[in-house]
Amino acid sequence: MSQFVKAVLFDLDGTLIDTAADFVRIIGKMSRENDWQAPPEALIREQVSAGASAMVKLMLHQNGQDSVSEDDLLGFRQQFLDDYAADICIDSCVFSELEEVLTTLEKKGVPWGIVTNKPRYLAELLLQKMQLDERCAALVCPEDVSRSKPDPEPMYMALEKLGIPRGAAGCVLYVGDHIRDIDAGNAAGMSTILAAYGYIPLEDQKSLKKWGADYITDTPEQLKKLLLTSGKFEYL
Repeated sequence: MSQFVKAVLFDLDGTLIDTAADFVRIIGKMSRENDWQAPPEALIREQVSAGASAMVKLMLHQNGQDSVSEDDLLGFRQQFLDDYAADICIDSCVFSELEEVLTTLEKKGVPWGIVTNKPRYLAELLLQKMQLDERCAALVCPEDVSRSKPDPEPMYMALEKLGIPRGAAGCVLYVGDHIRDIDAGNAAGMSTILAAYGYIPLEDQKSLKKWGADYITDTPEQLKKLLLTSGKFEYL
């Protein structure tokens, strides 16, 4: 028997949009400016979900700069954020096959939205650059709530924005690539899908089944098939 779905929510970086290439580019730029060696791309990708500070610390660690002052660390972080905001969408793109997912949901009248830990000003700018801002039915960012993921509060706010009562959360899917995504979706009573193709550190990849997601998809193609052709979900 298929599950009736009223809405689909996504995490942003590493789940719906592949943003890593722009972060790799900026870390490379900052490294060159300081005559440093840039960290390997694979390591930068693993740190994307952990945020700007984690990527900057990786760059500093790569070049033996772990003992920089807190002020210097904040300065590097701000430079990173400024550079990212200035050129936020040079190489970023919706993951392959997921554009078809979004288009199909829209044709069926099923709203889709984003619940992310990305700062709102950056999330809004990215969606505008990608012409997704008017298509996205709900955007929830850390500034919108008192407790971010893994707390379920952002998920409840998304339901409110979509006009879906909490009691119907089981009719909403949440797709994410981090354990906090799965924890937040499960705590809110949603069905959860782990995007295992996302920005997951190598040491965590052996324990993905323990995260408690209802479904695990290893590629965007698998996610598309699960959502659109598996027969597990029924949409309006």
